[in-house]
Amino acid sequence: MPDIRKHRGAHPEDRKLFADDQLPKIRAAVSELSWLLTREYHITGALKLVGDKFALNDRQRLAVSRVACSDRSSSSRLASRVGMESLRGAQIIIDGFNLIITIEAALSGGVLIRGRDDCIRDLSSVHSSYRSVNETEDAIILIGEVLDQAGVESVACILDKPISNSGRLAQRIRVLAADRNWDWTVGLAFNPDAQLIRSNRIVISSDGPVLDQVQRWNNLAASLIEKRVAGAWLIDLSC
Repeated sequence: MPDIRKHRGAHPEDRKLFADDQLPKIRAAVSELSWLLTREYHITGALKLVGDKFALNDRQRLAVSRVACSDRSSSSRLASRVGMESLRGAQIIIDGFNLIITIEAALSGGVLIRGRDDCIRDLSSVHSSYRSVNETEDAIILIGEVLDQAGVESVACILDKPISNSGRLAQRIRVLAADRNWDWTVGLAFNPDAQLIRSNRIVISSDGPVLDQVQRWNNLAASLIEKRVAGAWLIDLSC
């Protein structure tokens, strides 16, 4: 069935699944999964163990998996993070789909979750195919405006080439950047994660495995959402 969504908003069940009465067990699951990951349990088995214990729905398990991390990961990610002031005059590289989809979700009322590493993540699932939504252009412009105001020198935005419609999105970003005289380059890569990890630029991403390996990264999504997206549905799971 083709994807005909016009927004990256909440799932129909999210209001029930992430209601206040559900949060204590979700936070407990995050804490226990993080404890297991700290002791080097594999994520798949550990998530099933914790999810079954707390009788979590699939989307609740997804949320738990996206915000939990080991103590080592939490500490190393916070140590390598740089603040917004470090972006002035800097060259940065953006994990394109990772950032844009999160901001699309924020603008369209999707559930957002804050993890142990202070990153804000969404629950969207985009694997082999991407479809622009009504908030796509607004998301790109908002990202660009925030970076322009931060005084970045240049931006390299990397999109996953294997994802369908990545070429169309790349061209859309190029046009929006050129119209506003932003010094952006937009590229497609079969393995963006490797490119992000190898880069000596400041990385913009909330992908945990990427953050575990980069030299410097900035938590742009969190800063942008907190300051520029009024009324975003944000749930703090940073237990």
